Amino acid sequence: MKNRLPTHPAAVLALAFLATIGLGTLLLMLPWASASGQSAPWLTALFTATSAVCVTGLAVVDTGTYWSPLGQGMLMALFQLGGFGMMTSAALMGLLVGKRLGLRTRLLLQSETHALSMGDVRSVVRMVLVVTVVCELTVALWLALRFGATMDLGWSQALWHGAFHAVSAFNNAGFSTWPDSVMRHVTDGWVLAPLMLAIVLGGLGFPVLTELWVNRRNRNARWSVHTTLTIWGSAALVVIGTVSLWLVERENAGTLGPLGLADQWLAALFTSVSARTAGFNALDIGALQTESLVLHYVLMFIGGGSAGTAGGVKVTTFFLLLLIVWTEIRGRADVEFRGRRIGVPVQRQALTILVLSGMALSIGLLAIVPMADHIPLEKLMFEVVSAFATVGLSTGITADLPAGAQMVLIALMYVGRVGVVTLALALAINQVPRAYRFPEEKPIVG
Repeated sequence: MKNRLPTHPAAVLALAFLATIGLGTLLLMLPWASASGQSAPWLTALFTATSAVCVTGLAVVDTGTYWSPLGQGMLMALFQLGGFGMMTSAALMGLLVGKRLGLRTRLLLQSETHALSMGDVRSVVRMVLVVTVVCELTVALWLALRFGATMDLGWSQALWHGAFHAVSAFNNAGFSTWPDSVMRHVTDGWVLAPLMLAIVLGGLGFPVLTELWVNRRNRNARWSVHTTLTIWGSAALVVIGTVSLWLVERENAGTLGPLGLADQWLAALFTSVSARTAGFNALDIGALQTESLVLHYVLMFIGGGSAGTAGGVKVTTFFLLLLIVWTEIRGRADVEFRGRRIGVPVQRQALTILVLSGMALSIGLLAIVPMADHIPLEKLMFEVVSAFATVGLSTGITADLPAGAQMVLIALMYVGRVGVVTLALALAINQVPRAYRFPEEKPIVG
C-alpha cells in the first residue's frame, strides 16, 4: 500500500489541495455553516470551497448573507490554508529544484541571491509564517480602526470585517463580507491603501520578499534577475493598467464618471492592482467598457509573482518571454538580462507554461460557451480567464451560470492554481541528461 502512494512532489501537492477542497466542501455543507441553518447544496459548497482553497474569490452566493459567522470563519481558514500552503509549497519546491542543480551553480546562485539551502526547510516555513502573520495583523488592525470610526459598526464587528478582508487581501483571495466587495469604499484611501499593500506583498512571492529582507541594509546589493523582473514588471503593469483604465473609464457614468479627479485615479489604481490576481472590485466590473474588459484579460492572465499567493502565468514568465522575443528580433544567440544569461531549460519552461495555459483557457471557453450561449461572449471570456488565473473578479454572471458551466469554472480554478505550479516543478526536476543528441534540422517557421 505504501508503494502505491504518490511520492512525486507535484503529485503530493495536487492531491493535498484536492483533499483540502474535499474537506472544505463537507464542512460548508454542514447546517450551521449557512445562515439559514440548512445544508448548502453540494455544488454551492464545492464551488465555494474550491474558490477559497485556490484563493480565487468567485462566488455563486453572497458571502456575507448566505454563510453564517461560522461558515465565514471556515472560508477564511480555507483561503488562509490555500495561500499559506501555496507560498510554502512553492518555496520548498524551489529549494528542491535548487538541490537538483550542480554544486557550482547552486553556490553561485546562493552567493548572489542569498537563497536558502535545503537545510533551511524550517526557516522557509517560519519566514513564510512570520511574514503572513505580521502583514495580516497589521492590515487587520488598520482596517478595523477605519471601519469602526467611519461605519455604523461595533468594534467587534469592525475587527471581524477588518480581519476577514486583511486575510483575503494578503492571500489574494478576493472574498468580501459585503455584497458589493469594496465598492462602498471607492473614495476611501484609508481602506483601499492597506488592501493594496497586502495584495502587493502577498503577490510578489516569497523569494522576492526574502531577498529584499536579506538586503534591506545593503543599498548596493544587486538584485537577482527574478526579483528585478518581478518588481519592475509588476510596477510597469500597475502603471499601464492604471493609466489605461483612467483614459477609458473617466467619462463612463457607471464607473469613474461620477468621481472627482483624485478619486478617479485612486479607483483606477486599485482596480489595476486588484485585476492581476486579488479579486476585490471598487468599481462595477459589469459596467466596464469593452476595452477595459480586454485589458483585464491581459492583466489577469499575467498575474503576479512566483511562489506567492498570486495566480496567472506569473510576471517573470511573461517578461522572460518578451526577452526571448527581443533577443530573436536582435538576432542574438543568448537571452541576456543585466549581465546574466537565461538558460535554455528556463526558456522552454516559460514557453510550455504559456502554451498549456492558453490551451486550458481555450478548452474551458469552448466547453462553457454552449452551456451559456445566452450570455455575451466577452463576459464568458472574462469569467474563464478570472477562474483560471485565480483572480475572482466577475461581471456578475457567476451565479447565473448553469451547473455544467460552474463545474468547468471549478476545474479551471483548480488547474490554474495547482496545475501551473506542479507543471513548473515537474519540468524543472525531471530533466534527465542523455549521452547523445540527434542531428539538427531547421523546419521553416512563419
